[in-house]
Amino acid sequence: VGTPPIKVLMPALSPTMEEGNIVKWLKKEGETVNTGDALCEIETDKAVVTMESSDDGILAKILVEEGSKNVRLGSLIGLLVEEGQDWKAVEIPADAGDPSSLAPPAAAPTSAPAGPSVSAPPKLEHHPGKLQIRLSPAARNILETHGLDPSNITPTGPRGIFTKEDALKLLQEKQKGKPSEVKPVVSPVPPQPTAVPSAPPATAGTSPYPRPAIPPVSTPGKPPPPGAFTEIPASNIRRVIAKRLTESKTTIPHAYATADCDIDAILKLRKELAKDDIKVSVNDFIIKATAVTLKQLPDVNVTWGGEGPRQLHSIDISIAVATDRGLITPVIKDVAAKGIQEIAASAKALAKKARDGKLLPEEYQGGSFSISNLGMFGISDFIAVINPPQACILAVGRARTELKIVEDDEGNEKLKQHQLMTVTLSSDGRVVDDELASKFLETLKANIENPMRLALC
Repeated sequence: VGTPPIKVLMPALSPTMEEGNIVKWLKKEGETVNTGDALCEIETDKAVVTMESSDDGILAKILVEEGSKNVRLGSLIGLLVEEGQDWKAVEIPADAGDPSSLAPPAAAPTSAPAGPSVSAPPKLEHHPGKLQIRLSPAARNILETHGLDPSNITPTGPRGIFTKEDALKLLQEKQKGKPSEVKPVVSPVPPQPTAVPSAPPATAGTSPYPRPAIPPVSTPGKPPPPGAFTEIPASNIRRVIAKRLTESKTTIPHAYATADCDIDAILKLRKELAKDDIKVSVNDFIIKATAVTLKQLPDVNVTWGGEGPRQLHSIDISIAVATDRGLITPVIKDVAAKGIQEIAASAKALAKKARDGKLLPEEYQGGSFSISNLGMFGISDFIAVINPPQACILAVGRARTELKIVEDDEGNEKLKQHQLMTVTLSSDGRVVDDELASKFLETLKANIENPMRLALC
């Protein structure tokens, strides 16, 4: 009997996490582990998070190696033993390495000779002694609907593809009363060892005619053939972004409103602050102005709770940060109560942690309102997608110079340059109607153009 283990399971490191990737183990087998020590780095659907140990002991066995993808929650990833026990003799539980704990599951072993491919060719049973046939989508549908065997006719499509016309010709011959042209779709005869297909088999499926697994082959020095592509594996974060964007655009009735804001006063105030070595950005003023506006109009500081709106008591601003892993929105808490300099320090620190993949769950969860600023990329204006369950997101463009007619102290009109910035509010029509959205933008514009007002709230 081996040393009884303490199980280390894949934890839920975010509310929407269903599976994670093991990025790096920070402890080696045989090392002492104390409660709170960093065990490993796990990529969740939001960020790369450090998993801490909840027990004392010795790391006896790493069951899921670095680089493992899509490890489900609750899966067994490692074993600890108590201090003083023989960690090398740890008892491996029966469920360790269970394929059901990983996605996708490993392929079942077969009696066929081992080869370089991991999966066995399951589709040889459908057409023993014959090579697989490349089918066009339309041809596949006709064959499956009428139970036709494509091996009785020579394909006429390019590169040997069985086309729709070939399938219709086969169907006409069947309808004319030629039974020899129709054969069972699935043969009960076991596969014969003499038939070895030259192409790797397609993945298993319900169709008797699997889609070809061989993409068109590119030749160096020549243009790629039609249909050639490169598979790009999607990270957990990318998959969650795709899911949430689809959810947002299909379930939230987006409404849009745009306003131009004069930021001359903000630029002048920035110069004054810089003289005292206080460095803040225009975006920091926008974050503060948004929080002040939300305090003045609390009906916009809401989320949709399924049955209706929920008015939030705290003003927490999510700032969109682009990273190599995708877009993530760290949250600055209680922004209305913070000064510009404190907002600038928080935004800078959170953006760096987001790009390094070191955000803690509490630093990107929640938020009552989002801001996405693409001005630094030269974008004049754009429309952003709402981050559910929030009700609004503000899209901020770059500053641009425009001429405007103004009156001097003597009442004479003259042209003067102004720095304008376009902001677009995307709002959830269920909780923020057009009138409220317009009032929000009007108040936000006044707060941005008169930054001294920000000190009053």
